[in-house]
Amino acid sequence: MSGILAAGVVLLGLLLGIGAVLLLGARRWQPDDDSVVERINEILPQTQCAQCDYPGCRPYAEAIARGEADINQCPPGGEAGVRALAELLGREPKPLDESRGETRPPTVAVIDEDRCIGCKLCIQACPVDAIIGAPKLMHTVIADECTGCELCLPPCPVDCIDLVPRARPFVWPLRLDAAPPGEPKPWIEEATGRG
Repeated sequence: MSGILAAGVVLLGLLLGIGAVLLLGARRWQPDDDSVVERINEILPQTQCAQCDYPGCRPYAEAIARGEADINQCPPGGEAGVRALAELLGREPKPLDESRGETRPPTVAVIDEDRCIGCKLCIQACPVDAIIGAPKLMHTVIADECTGCELCLPPCPVDCIDLVPRARPFVWPLRLDAAPPGEPKPWIEEATGRG
């Protein structure tokens, strides 16, 4: 009986020790929400499309903050994104680098389920996990999660994915202060039931 009690006390001590280490680590390495990287990342459209030559918006924001990338490499952000980044960083706005793609209206991927063979290549390519399905079964896109990045199109062997215009702009994360005060915010009313 005393062996079981001793094991329980040791296990409890280990759990408390691990919990304390995790708590201290979380407090020590907490991200700084006011950092330049965080503010740059908030401006970027979060499409994770890699057109900027970085694997996602966060790595691109880090490269801008380090001075390794220019502010005009994000086609989904468009000229408005370049201007916002220039204002934040105190730089002159410059034209969007058209060699990286063009700014287009927001789109969402749609899978033609009759042509889908369930190969899973689109699921593996999607940077935001907006495609669901199982091997050898049809797949579908969660429209509210899809950023329209187009990364699912090239790997599809049967060309069953189309991009269609998005009914409303992609806004991630949903921010209640995304529009200036006094201007209408229809996406907030739609998402939260309040204006």
